[in-house]
Amino acid sequence: MHYQEYKANLVRNRALLVRSTRPTLHQKTNHFFLKTIYATLLKTDMKTILVVGGAGYIGSHMVKMLLAAGYYVVTLDNLSGGYRDAVLGGDFVFGDSADRNGLDRLFTGYAFDGVMHFASFIQVGESVQNPSKYYQNNVAATLTLLDAIVDHRVNACIFSSSAAIYGEPQYVPLDEQHPKQPMNPYGLSKWIIEQILTDYDQAYGLKSVCLRYFNAAGADPDGQLGERHLPESHLIPLVLQAASGQRESITVYGQDYDTPDGTCIRDYIHINDLCQAHLLALERLLTGAESAAYNLGNGAGFSVKQVIDVAKEITGQPIPVIMGQRRAGDPARLVADSKLAQTELGWQPQYADLTTIVAHAWQWERATKK
Repeated sequence: MHYQEYKANLVRNRALLVRSTRPTLHQKTNHFFLKTIYATLLKTDMKTILVVGGAGYIGSHMVKMLLAAGYYVVTLDNLSGGYRDAVLGGDFVFGDSADRNGLDRLFTGYAFDGVMHFASFIQVGESVQNPSKYYQNNVAATLTLLDAIVDHRVNACIFSSSAAIYGEPQYVPLDEQHPKQPMNPYGLSKWIIEQILTDYDQAYGLKSVCLRYFNAAGADPDGQLGERHLPESHLIPLVLQAASGQRESITVYGQDYDTPDGTCIRDYIHINDLCQAHLLALERLLTGAESAAYNLGNGAGFSVKQVIDVAKEITGQPIPVIMGQRRAGDPARLVADSKLAQTELGWQPQYADLTTIVAHAWQWERATKK
């Protein structure tokens, strides 16, 4: 069916070129891409996947994994938080998920088998200070994207959600049935989209998988990709920046929690394991599975002190630490229960140990410092 759609688009675009005495650059470019894609896909049974936000930290690793798995990948990104050089292959389209006209052109030029959505703002503190920014991008723009997906008859959507939808933990580890009581606009924006996806499944038949997790960490084992957030707010890269001399110290907020060493325990999941779960979820949808939501995590979590101690061991560098007061709203433990994902998706983390996560992140940190 997809081959025929591409062929129809090619014929239609060619007719426009013939009728136009001065064809636009868009028409000529679109025709060229259609010819190239159609010729390629005609020789294979390759699935075509749109990765929205594919130039960001998680999205870029996802693009690399999809390409290695044999998918034809198209990245859509406005580069507000991503990098063009992080997209290691496939087609790149500069654009915004809030631009419905641009989405219509994109979905007309390609016959997507599925869409993976990573394009969200993620700073919890900023979401409290500027909720409009988060609702405009994380909710309104995503709604525009979902409408385009439905209108262009794509039936599989992977949504990169967050365990922030749960809010203050009532028990740990958190499973998928834990009450959803997000404590900030960021978490609420993710939960809103999850509820919209449920409605879109019931009304339009759009199947989706929502993947919830706390902290993506580490870097591409091959050293090609890693974290480049500006500003950086994640613990492991902050600790490694202190080790490399890019920042003077790292602050530990509280050392009197009810944990073995007194510091907060958080759930860190290696970026490759995270993307592997997204890939398994996509493949499940492409075989006709129903919509679902899964937690992703490493099972136990690691304390702030453990992260710093492992970073010292890996880097061989001193890491100046400042002991600060507790921050309001910081729970002692945040750990996700991922048994359901392991059972239904067959997901098994390959890089669950903290040493490997930090070692891969340090490899990237050293490469970028050069």
